[in-house]
Parts: sequence; C-alpha cells; structure tokens
Amino acid sequence: MKANEGTVKDVSLPADPSSLQAALESERALVDRELNRILPPEDDYPTSIHRAMRYSVFAGGKRLRPILCVDAGRLFGAEEQPLLRIAATLELIHTYSLIHDDLPALDNDELRRGKPTCHRVFGEATAILAGDALLTLAFENLAAAGPPSDGARLRVVRELARAIGTRNGMLAGEVVDLETTGRAVDVSTLEFIHSAKTGALITAAVRCGAIYANAAESDLKRLTAYGQKVGLAFQIADDLLDVLGSREAMGKAVGKDGHQQKPTYPGLYGVEESQRIAELLVAEASQALSTYGERAQRLIEIAHFLITRRN
Repeated sequence: MKANEGTVKDVSLPADPSSLQAALESERALVDRELNRILPPEDDYPTSIHRAMRYSVFAGGKRLRPILCVDAGRLFGAEEQPLLRIAATLELIHTYSLIHDDLPALDNDELRRGKPTCHRVFGEATAILAGDALLTLAFENLAAAGPPSDGARLRVVRELARAIGTRNGMLAGEVVDLETTGRAVDVSTLEFIHSAKTGALITAAVRCGAIYANAAESDLKRLTAYGQKVGLAFQIADDLLDVLGSREAMGKAVGKDGHQQKPTYPGLYGVEESQRIAELLVAEASQALSTYGERAQRLIEIAHFLITRRN
C-alpha cells in the first residue's frame, strides 16, 4: 500500500502542537485508569505472573492504538466508557506482542520503553506466560457483559482476532519479517511485512472504535483507508527512527535493523525517499477523512504526529 504518486490535498494542523500533546496525555490517563481496573492486582496469587503483566503494561508507551480507537468512536458519537473498554483491550494485545517480540528467540531486546524487557526482569518462561495472559485477558474483557450490543462486541472480537492472526495480520507480518531477515526483499514483500506486522492492529483500532459507534459501512471504508495509510506510515517512521533516533529518546536499542539486516524502508528506499513516502501516506490518510471536516481534526493531527515523533 505504498502512497499513490501525485499531489494530495493536505489538511491544516493546529497552530499550537502542544494542544495535541495535552489531549493525548489526557486520553492516555483515561486508558491507563481502565487498564488498572482490568488487570489483576500485583498481590493476586500467583503474584509472579501478575507482577510481570503489570510491569510490561505500565512500563510506558504512548497508548496510540487505544487513543485512535477512542477518537474514531467519538467521531461517530460513541459513549466514552465502552470505547475505553475496547481501547484497553487493544493495549493488552499490543503489550503481549511486545513481550514476545523482545524474547531471545525473536528480536532478543534488552530494553523496551527505557526499561529492561520483561524476560530480563522475570525470566523467559514467565515473560512468555505473561504475554499469553495479556492476550487471554484481552478477549475475556471483550466478552464481558455490558455495552455496546452483543452483535457489536462479536464483530470486534472477530476484527481483532483477524488483525493479530496469520492471514494478513500481525503474526503473518512477524513470520515474514523473521523469514526475510538477512535477505533482499522486493517492495511488495516489505509493504506486506509493515502493513501486517504493525498496520493491521492500527487499522483494527480505528475500525473497532467506529464499529462500537454503529458507524455505517461507508464510514468504515473511510476509516479503513485512514488506518491502513497511517499504519504503514507509522512503521516507516519507526524504521527511520532506528536510523536517525537515539537510544535515550527511543528507550531501546537503535541501529538494530541494519545490524540484523532486517527489511526496512530506509534500507530499500533511503532516508529521504522514506520520509517522503511517509508524509504522502499521512496526506492520503487525512484526505480519506475530508468528508467529516473539523470533526476528524484530532485523527488527522494524530496521523501527522505519528511521523514527526521522536520516540
């Protein structure tokens, strides 16, 4: 899903970017409160697994997937609490993926969000189980009684299961990423890796928010286009930060992609062209929401933030 060639009308950004940062911090606090409610306390038996789960969830993070879900739902008038329920579920799934991605059998990372990775603190076996437990808790949380309707909850369960599965989902991207490490890849393979490994869950986040709000199929189509473009741009930005960022800002090792010979956009296109592609993808994502006018401004601001962030 490389950006289309040509000129795309962009959408203006607010004069004061600090207003977006304040809004993101406020929404992050709401998501963290919901996560704290859902997660078992550290002193619940067996304590080792619950400590590991909470350690990884609250190690930091911008909560971008939950925030995208909340803002997509708000675009169509959804109530906040049901949105926070699915938003917290998204973060549980995302954290599970990070714990497993950091394991010695995969990326073998020692730092995540500026702190030692889960397996470094609690051991490899407990880290694996903590990831499993977060994924299980995510679907338990989704299946619990309460708003929205049973039909909407079932749609979201299927949406998320597909987004993290082996048919164009997160696990598919992870597998192809592992299998192509150290090998030259073509454009379509690189795009598949990024769109599946990272983009699928981001697309699901905005779609789930819209589903909870009973959005029309035409609206879901627009949100899907936005999510797919933003998801790919986000991972391109991550590729660039691995080249241009610092260990201090990123909270993890940088330069590993090149060292491990992983397929990346800078590796295939170079830094400047990768930046151009990411910017064009964000412009296209913004254009996908143009029919909503100022109502979609927050989602558009977030799209731009994702490729200008420093961590």
